[in-house]
Amino acid sequence: MAVAVDQSVSDFQVAATGGQTVSLSGLKGRQVVIYFYPKDNTPGCTTEGQNFRDSMAAFEAANTLVFGVSRDSLKTHENFKAKQAFPFELISDKDEALCQLFDVIKLKKLYGKEYLGVDRSTFLIDKGGVLRHEWRGVKVPGHVEQVLAKAQELNQA
Repeated sequence: MAVAVDQSVSDFQVAATGGQTVSLSGLKGRQVVIYFYPKDNTPGCTTEGQNFRDSMAAFEAANTLVFGVSRDSLKTHENFKAKQAFPFELISDKDEALCQLFDVIKLKKLYGKEYLGVDRSTFLIDKGGVLRHEWRGVKVPGHVEQVLAKAQELNQA
């Protein structure tokens, strides 16, 4: 079953950079931003990651952890993270379990060919594991600022 706003998110356990295993239950007590992006080292995904990186102090002040998710391997993620100096972990979702939980795999078109790809999406989960905000079909410019504003608002609630 896919997630829904104002509903608890099912616990998950996934592999992340830094040799970490991330589980939602292990993050209780902190707000969590999970952003899904199509592919490491592509222009839009790099810009989005850099925008989150450059706003990390403000996210931390709002008691909010940030995780990036794509279907790339942990090795590719480690290289991307190091190259861009991301201060947050990247989650490898090769089996698409997290993508299915958040329902971000969509039919896309590129040069007239259809394929299943990751729809750029972001989710804000509160300290109790409840999904509070979602952004789907994200356009990169100005997006991180919107997410940060909601995270700050939620932290004050």
